[in-house]
Amino acid sequence: MNAPVTPTLLYLDNVTVSFDGFRALNALSLAIDHAEMRAIIGPNGAGKTTMMDVITGKTRPNEGTALFEGSYDLTSLDEADIAQLGIGRKFQTPTVFDMHSVEDNILLALKDDRRPFPTLFSRRTRLERERIDALLERVRLTGHRHRKASELSHGQKQWLEIGMLLAQEPKLLLVDEPAAGMTDQETADTADLLRDIAKTRAVVVVEHDMTFVRDLGVKVTCLHEGSVLAEGSLDAVSADERVIEVYLGR
Repeated sequence: MNAPVTPTLLYLDNVTVSFDGFRALNALSLAIDHAEMRAIIGPNGAGKTTMMDVITGKTRPNEGTALFEGSYDLTSLDEADIAQLGIGRKFQTPTVFDMHSVEDNILLALKDDRRPFPTLFSRRTRLERERIDALLERVRLTGHRHRKASELSHGQKQWLEIGMLLAQEPKLLLVDEPAAGMTDQETADTADLLRDIAKTRAVVVVEHDMTFVRDLGVKVTCLHEGSVLAEGSLDAVSADERVIEVYLGR
């Protein structure tokens, strides 16, 4: 890797994405530090999903800079290469192997060149068992390890998918609306979980639930029409007249 251009983990500068003349991102600039959690808010169509698509290589920007770890150009890499760099993404709807146990879901996700059937039917190494145990404890599913994933609640499935992403040892985790459809207790537990994860890696949370965002207690970036409208604490962003006008209402 060449010498870092920037010390931040993720650096977006002047990123623009146009679809048939519509600017989904409009000169977007954003920087995320190592082991930082950032909440991204904004109205529908603000560019939140497109931003994550650019970061993960799903969408190529028309112009702008997108760097990871200071010198990896995300605009020149495909999705698989970007995932290998250490960027994991969790979509709003959990994607797990319903007919496999919780434990086997984690096993299948462990960072290695793994094929499903040899993996499931081979003996697990001591290191694999220890990693699975640690991940299950971290995502609050130790007591559910032998249950089929299909039997979990919606919130527990969200935690399982987060555990599967953590098994890939990402440096940056992108999480889309994790609180959607959760009970109040699951929502509170998810905030605790994400805060814990952010102690050792970067986490970007896209969320509409302002109560959940407040529970996270992190810096907030509000997007509007593809660019940053306001940034700061939730209280500061919520008091911004432009944010009130286009998103929060009065």
